[in-house]
Amino acid sequence: MTNSDTLLNLARSGFQRLDVPDPYKKSALEWLARWISEPAFQDYRPQIDHLIQTEHWDFLLDAFYQIIPFGTGGRRGPVGIGPNRINPWTIQSSAQGHAQYLKKQFGDEACRRGIVLTYDVRRFTETTPYAGDRPNPVHHLDGRDLMMAAAEVYTANGIRVFVYDGARSTPQLSFTIRHLNCISGDMFSASHNPPTDNGKKVYDQYGGQLIPPHDQALVDEVTGHVDQIFTLSYDDAVAQGLVTLIGEDVDRAYQEAVTALSLSKARDIRILYSPLHGTGLTSVYPVLQQLGFDVTLDPATSRMSGTFENVTFNIPNPEVQQSFDTALPHADAIQADLILSTDPDADRIGIMVNHHGAWEFLNGNEIGILLTHYGIRQFKAQGLLRPESTIIKTDVTTALIARIAQTHEVQCIGNLLVGFKYIGEEMNRLAAEGRLEGFILGTEESHGFLMGNYARDKDAAGAAVWLAEYAAELKRSGRTLIDQLDRIYAEYGYCHNYLTEIRLLGATGMEQIQHIMDHLRRQTVTTFDEFGVQSKRDRWQGDPQPHLSRTDTSSRNVLIFQLEKQTATESIRVTVRPSGTEPKVKMYFEVIGRAGTVDGLAAAKAEVKAICQRLEKAVMQYCYRILGVDFPDRGFLLFWQLPLTDKLHYFTIEDDLAALRKLENAVDRQTRLSALLAFLGANPIEKIDAAFQARYQKDIRAYLALNE
Repeated sequence: MTNSDTLLNLARSGFQRLDVPDPYKKSALEWLARWISEPAFQDYRPQIDHLIQTEHWDFLLDAFYQIIPFGTGGRRGPVGIGPNRINPWTIQSSAQGHAQYLKKQFGDEACRRGIVLTYDVRRFTETTPYAGDRPNPVHHLDGRDLMMAAAEVYTANGIRVFVYDGARSTPQLSFTIRHLNCISGDMFSASHNPPTDNGKKVYDQYGGQLIPPHDQALVDEVTGHVDQIFTLSYDDAVAQGLVTLIGEDVDRAYQEAVTALSLSKARDIRILYSPLHGTGLTSVYPVLQQLGFDVTLDPATSRMSGTFENVTFNIPNPEVQQSFDTALPHADAIQADLILSTDPDADRIGIMVNHHGAWEFLNGNEIGILLTHYGIRQFKAQGLLRPESTIIKTDVTTALIARIAQTHEVQCIGNLLVGFKYIGEEMNRLAAEGRLEGFILGTEESHGFLMGNYARDKDAAGAAVWLAEYAAELKRSGRTLIDQLDRIYAEYGYCHNYLTEIRLLGATGMEQIQHIMDHLRRQTVTTFDEFGVQSKRDRWQGDPQPHLSRTDTSSRNVLIFQLEKQTATESIRVTVRPSGTEPKVKMYFEVIGRAGTVDGLAAAKAEVKAICQRLEKAVMQYCYRILGVDFPDRGFLLFWQLPLTDKLHYFTIEDDLAALRKLENAVDRQTRLSALLAFLGANPIEKIDAAFQARYQKDIRAYLALNE
């Protein structure tokens, strides 16, 4: 291998070519120097040597300029080599810091009560830009590998670990912590991120994720006080009795806790269930079966697999409608009434409803509205409503839920920061005050829901039970969940909620995200195009002051713009915040129309949706101008989760794509097309086709005569 000084000099010279602020270059070089020279990183050295010799400067800088951060959902991101990647070192250093934190907080109790470790289906299969002929510590790295790496650290620090014999869901982890009275828990997962990602979510003794300032104390311990990582081989830990295998009795106890949520005996509904290759096979599926529902597994996505090969775009996210693509044909074949799907760690749920012969997708807010309505209705019918009955939601979740709760004299705690951990903390507060028996539902717009007192994180299984029961009850009278949602809209006003994002990658992206937030926070924004700004609320203001911690400041980095009403609306609101777990600015649009009639709802929906579409473009174009980006209007037709760099790159090659029609041979056209779109990853044509068609009046396959 090349001399260390030579490698660092090469990297220093290479980084100078990058248009990135100097502090990022300096930090990347400091971390590179450590990973090249220190014995703890010797397993990574051959690949680092390769990356420097092959001049992967952008890749190296992004992988080494920081330690992968701890956000609202924990620590997750791309698997790879470097401190800004998920790998055995970043996991073990996190575990060492966590072990130190637990022992400082709880002393010997931490060792005695122990920690639960679970994982989902992820497995790293990327090969580029790494060298295939050299050792690679991240090659085929999966959740079990990460769990075992962490277990070696916890046990070396004297903390018992409890593990399952295979993958389990995040909500089952939350349940298990409470059931076994453990001090903490780790979930090795990247939730609904692409297959290149993995990570670790940390849970407290109540089964919820850490909130400020406790998460800050953990971050400080991990990043500032880990001088040495202690390890004990997994086999030795087992031999010493520090590893306990969790038995099937805990699986049964979890499933019994979820089935106990049932509020109806209605079962006449046919369900196609897609776990999107994930752990819902161990939670949602057996629960629905045990309750007697007619549930069929989607054959395309019912095998646990970390590559998510049969999910469009390989993005296993039930928030993305295209994730249902492969399930639809089989749902039609079995004449299903519902398609339910869950992300890999089975905490989020998605649904499509067969609405009188046409499949309709529901977003997270619409699911939350239905669950709120169903829960209140059933609690009332069964005499379970009481003065302390409560719905809990985050601030960005639809305001319609609070209106429904108010109508039925149910309390709604509705101003929480983004992250289900804040809902879990409110549940803890209610429990401490003896008021949790009145808890009906916790709900967030990102398809997360919880009912009952068995967990402190969202659980797709409980939501699946209520949705299936509600649909079965409605079917008795010839109605669907869509029909019911329309009745709710007619009574309370149609509420259109829409989430989009500007995804900005790498160190430069972090600067751009901060630039957008700084501008929106510091400047007086009077209009977004046609939409006048009535007020701006900054969640950095208000109690508590000073902020509890840096993580508190990060979680509260939220701006809410209340806009002036238009003729058809009761309220228009835009919320802007950086994601806590991914490199992007998220924007939540809410346009609430006026109450009316079911007959007039179609027109009201069309008008409100049109307003929201204009608002989306106005706000996003404003943000693009902050970045100095001239963004074509057709860019809004590109797949919304593409990074901004990819969207802009598409427009630089659009003419080249159209020019492919001049090639006489169809095979040549297809080959060249695939090469031009390779940067888009899985299902590239589907990501750009609408934008292409808007310019050329034909979809790209028809334009290039590739369908013949």
